[in-house]
Amino acid sequence: MVMVMVGAGIGITPPAHAAANPYERGPNPTVASIEASRGSFAIAQATVAASSVSGFGGGTIYYPTSTTAGTFGAIAISPGYTATQSSVAWLGPRLASQGFVIITINTLSVYDQPASRGTQLLAALDYLVRTSSVRTRIDGSRLGVMGHSMGGGGSLSAANSRPALQAAIPLTGWHSTKSWSGVRVPTLVIGAENDTVAPVSAHSEPFYTSLPATLDKAYLELNAASHSAPTSTNVTVAKYSISWLKRFVDNDTRYEQFLCPAPSGSTIQEYRDTCPHS
Repeated sequence: MVMVMVGAGIGITPPAHAAANPYERGPNPTVASIEASRGSFAIAQATVAASSVSGFGGGTIYYPTSTTAGTFGAIAISPGYTATQSSVAWLGPRLASQGFVIITINTLSVYDQPASRGTQLLAALDYLVRTSSVRTRIDGSRLGVMGHSMGGGGSLSAANSRPALQAAIPLTGWHSTKSWSGVRVPTLVIGAENDTVAPVSAHSEPFYTSLPATLDKAYLELNAASHSAPTSTNVTVAKYSISWLKRFVDNDTRYEQFLCPAPSGSTIQEYRDTCPHS
């Protein structure tokens, strides 16, 4: 396992009221803080060789270097069909520096279908919590999944099979299954208006509408965006993913302001949710 320092955070002292919620991490959020390329935590990364793990194809762990704030929630992120972890790598440091342990994974085969990618996301989380070098930094009760395209479909499969997860975020997800009425995990579905690979009318929208009406869920459609929008730095994807993960993995209601009432702006074609979350 190779460790590389990624960068230093802003170094802002967490607020005194953080003890009210033992999972709160970092300073009071602002629009600027959730749109920033880096959060307040200095981070490092570790390479996980495929030969050293089973159930998924290895990957890269991004994690806060300081343990003074306590343990962190952990998120596994899968790439899409024919892609490797490099396609979602930008999310690693961006999310980790906000106070999460992140693993971007390679799949066992670049041709793996969504259900397999879901199983591999769960295998990656199990590895993080049980045997990884950062396992003592992680709260195993606070876990989530994300993914792009078939990896996004995989995040729905993972959420469906493991209701103990705290959050799922499919990014322009693709899955042949359209109904997810059994999901009990708070889910943010992110689609793209001009997606011709996984058109929102056939994927993201039915995913969202099929989720239980009583579930904490949201649908964010990126304005004039393509299927590949989440595979490179995207402020809108980042800010609402951060807010969702903070709200549901960390139970941090300070981030609810960015999710409810429904946000709007030039980068958002449509936003729906089941406010209030509290």
